[in-house]
Amino acid sequence: MFTPQGPTVRELAVQALSSVEHGYDLLARKFDETPFRTPDRVLDAVTETLRPLGPFDRGLDLCCGTGAGLSVLRSLCTGRVTGVDFSTGMLAEARRAHPKATLIRGDALALPFTPAFDLAVSFGAFGHFLPAEQSRLFARTYASLRPGGLLAFPLPAPPRVGSLPYWTLLGFDVTMRVRNALWRPPFVMYYRTFRLADVRERLTEAGFEVSLLAIEALGRRQDGSPRCRLVVARKP
Repeated sequence: MFTPQGPTVRELAVQALSSVEHGYDLLARKFDETPFRTPDRVLDAVTETLRPLGPFDRGLDLCCGTGAGLSVLRSLCTGRVTGVDFSTGMLAEARRAHPKATLIRGDALALPFTPAFDLAVSFGAFGHFLPAEQSRLFARTYASLRPGGLLAFPLPAPPRVGSLPYWTLLGFDVTMRVRNALWRPPFVMYYRTFRLADVRERLTEAGFEVSLLAIEALGRRQDGSPRCRLVVARKP
């Protein structure tokens, strides 16, 4: 799963026993060499699914990390592209990859923006927010978008119950809950707390009009359903 340039087991253990912010500061230089970085094929597929919904002017990448999602915004937006993350180390890596982007250290639960953006995206970050925090996250994103603006993010189909991916994700979440019960500071990252039905409800409560688009480039399952959907939340 990891390239030779990726983190060692010891480095991952130290990161896992740190806070979320400090853990990502430690992992930042090697993050793109881990499987946690959103693959380019997903970024490209999301870009092509979003393109017909444009044009877009200014773009915002929520929890931008090392900047993988900024490449999507640069492909779709004609105006300024901004990334927000609370890890100084991750922002430093994003700055190396995207020197022309505006990068801001901040908390996605307290975005400082007035309505300024036409498109907001996020990749792989929502597991860091507990279910009770999701409403505030979506409300702050809503407040940052211009009328007609979009919040868009990919959401993979849940794995089949009993499959290897199902047990892998369940095992990870259980391990994290045990770790957080026994160790401080907590490291919040769960894969099974961001469910489509709940997400749609919280987005709607924040004021968004929600639709789902199949990301066809990522294929379909045996039952014909998409392997991954793009959640598109529009500010009226």
